[in-house]
Amino acid sequence: MTHIKIYTIPACHYCDKVKALFEIVQKEYSLVLIGKDMTKSQFEIDYPDAVGFPYVIIDGEEIGGLQNTAKYLVDKGYGKRLREHPNL
Repeated sequence: MTHIKIYTIPACHYCDKVKALFEIVQKEYSLVLIGKDMTKSQFEIDYPDAVGFPYVIIDGEEIGGLQNTAKYLVDKGYGKRLREHPNL
C-alpha cells in the first residue's frame, strides 16, 4: 500500500488542487496541517529543500509541490484519468 503524506497550510489553493489529484486517482493520503499538526519551524528542519506548500511525500520519497506531484502521477500511468477530469 502506498503511503502518501501532504503537508499543507490553511487556505491554500494549490493544496486543495493536490488533494483533488489524489481523489481523482483514488489514492488515500494523510494531511499534516502546518501550524496545527506541526510547527513551520519543525517542517523546515525536517524538509530543508521544501520551497512551499503543498509538499508531498510518497513512500518516503519527497515529491514536492503541485506540479511535481502531477508529473509523478502522469509518470505512474494516471495521465488519462487526470486529463478526463473536468475540474482540473
